[in-house]
Amino acid sequence: MSGNGVKKVAEVAAKATKSIDWDGMAKVLVSDEARKEFANLRRSFDEVNHQLQTKFSQEPEPIDWEYYRKGIGSRLVDMYKQAYESVEIPKYVDTVTPEYKPKFDALLVELKEAEKKSLAESARLEKEIAEIQEMKQKISTMTADEYFESHPEVKQKFDDEIRNDYWGY
Repeated sequence: MSGNGVKKVAEVAAKATKSIDWDGMAKVLVSDEARKEFANLRRSFDEVNHQLQTKFSQEPEPIDWEYYRKGIGSRLVDMYKQAYESVEIPKYVDTVTPEYKPKFDALLVELKEAEKKSLAESARLEKEIAEIQEMKQKISTMTADEYFESHPEVKQKFDDEIRNDYWGY
């Protein structure tokens, strides 16, 4: 990879690091195993990013060909210089991102839909918990009529059983 290409990759990695909400992702983890895997992922990401920022983003020092000519001889040094300058490092062509970007974008859309459903379900469950807490407080003083008023389906079931002469045995 050429020096400029490596620098660009390092710059992109730095920007990606700033846009990742590691703390936000850590908050949604539930199990200890998930937290452990997440910590491994973050450590690996930081290691790779550190290498990109330090090791691979530096330009190689220029070769002092005159120094070597004095010690070795100009014919051999010229041969190495010519070979060194003829080496072309191929530029990295990203063929993976265009292939997986649409899939990733589709997963993001699916994730947003799942998040909306999850939030709606959480709200429903919170409401249900509140109703059960309220019922728990009132149950000792509640009459059957009050209970049936808030649960008409149970009253209907009892009425059907009485009407059909079904007494549970």
